[in-house]
Amino acid sequence: MNIYLATSWRNVYQAEVLAFLRHAGHEVYDFKNPVAGNTGFSWKQISEQSIETGADLRQVLAHPIAQKGFELDYQAMQWADMCVLLLPCGNSAHLEAGWFSGQGKAVAVYCPELREPELMYKCFDSPEHKTPLFVTLEALDRHIKQRSNSDRRSGT
Repeated sequence: MNIYLATSWRNVYQAEVLAFLRHAGHEVYDFKNPVAGNTGFSWKQISEQSIETGADLRQVLAHPIAQKGFELDYQAMQWADMCVLLLPCGNSAHLEAGWFSGQGKAVAVYCPELREPELMYKCFDSPEHKTPLFVTLEALDRHIKQRSNSDRRSGT
């Protein structure tokens, strides 16, 4: 299964989860290394100054480096069959997971550490699995493989 791993740059579990899922046989997009020779998008590539206002944000979002970073991530989102939302994470990862859900693509939440409960994770409910929230990588992998087998049987 093609997986988009959505999380924060600061998430200390990202490398471990990426390696685990790849070792389990899944294709996983790594936003920190999206293509050969590219170490992913960082706001520091555009400006060392803080982004403090909406006008600042609009300006940096229009920068070619930001546009390229967005394109790489968005293409990966389109490529992926499923999103794994790795907690804890921030706004961008939650927006990505919401996009997947809106596209009718599966979302699983992996929670090795909880900082704050969120009711709206119930948006990711499906008929087969109520609130696909997992606390072990093994359970997450079983869920992904189960979804993959189900998708193959249904032809999607």
